Amino acid sequence: MTRPSSGLHDRILGAALHLFVERGYRGTSLQDIATDVGCSKASLLYHFSNKEAILTELMVPVMREAVILDARLDDLAGPDGADAVPLVVTDFAELAIRYRREVKLLFDNLADATTLDTGYPKLEGFGERLVDAFAGRSTAIEDQVAARMALGGMFLTAADLSLDDSVLRKAMVPAALRMLGRTSG
Repeated sequence: MTRPSSGLHDRILGAALHLFVERGYRGTSLQDIATDVGCSKASLLYHFSNKEAILTELMVPVMREAVILDARLDDLAGPDGADAVPLVVTDFAELAIRYRREVKLLFDNLADATTLDTGYPKLEGFGERLVDAFAGRSTAIEDQVAARMALGGMFLTAADLSLDDSVLRKAMVPAALRMLGRTSG
């Protein structure tokens, strides 16, 4: 169980995210995190019972926002869905950009991150609902493939931390919409 937020608590989370992204989840020890923060391992363990508890807490904001986006997919896409594709793509892009380091962490450490209990639903079918929304509710194979390619491309691009956020904000949505055969947004 984690302790309430404090300055040290937040610094531990920040250092852990940085180290997990840089070295990988398995390549980072609790001692590495404590050293990076400048505290003892005992102090770190006061705030987090183990490394998995840190990873879990890092994923909670991402899961919270994914749950919100998942709940909005039906409203955004509506029964037709084609007109709402730019809204869905934009919302997904903003989520991916806002949590780029967490996306990178997920991408590089998927096996470790998918077993976490964040207290949020596992979002069963979320990926398929996103594909459906990106495809504008079309069941045509071309639209489904384009939707999967756009989602995958956005995920990979967000995980590339060498790209600047402002550049991504300008380029990601128009590029995804072009891939989906939609030139306006």
